[in-house]
Amino acid sequence: MAKFKLDNVDHQILDMLIDNSRTPFTDIAKKLNVSAGTIHVRVKKLEDAGIVTGSSLSIDYKKLGYSFIAYVGVFLQKTSQTKFVLERINSIPNVTVAHITTGKFNIFCKIRAKNTTHAKDIIYEIDDIEGVLRTETMISLEESINDKKRLMHSIFDKK
Repeated sequence: MAKFKLDNVDHQILDMLIDNSRTPFTDIAKKLNVSAGTIHVRVKKLEDAGIVTGSSLSIDYKKLGYSFIAYVGVFLQKTSQTKFVLERINSIPNVTVAHITTGKFNIFCKIRAKNTTHAKDIIYEIDDIEGVLRTETMISLEESINDKKRLMHSIFDKK
């Protein structure tokens, strides 16, 4: 893996791609006053270094009817069941994120549902997985911060 130091142009490229991963390289090049080829080469270097690992699409789940968000802490009977339980959780499409954690929970999940009744069904589905001792749920009232740039800017400012 090639090592290189990120400069201001790299930071600006990342900034624009975080805002919209589908931004054409030609548009980025125009804004930065460089050639599209330069953008292509720099993004390729960022990918080769493992800094950029793909691109993603943001979905507005509220518009699709999935505005209810809850976080579910999962307690296991035995930590050795973690892999088995995660495989089962992975088969539940409404579980959009799952972390193996230390502390109170063995696994911590984010779920998206249509409403409280739908969320209850998803939580019961998690509860019914063999090896799950119990769950504890927290309802999200509002996603107040979801900023993909703050940490990146903080990292760049420290270098």
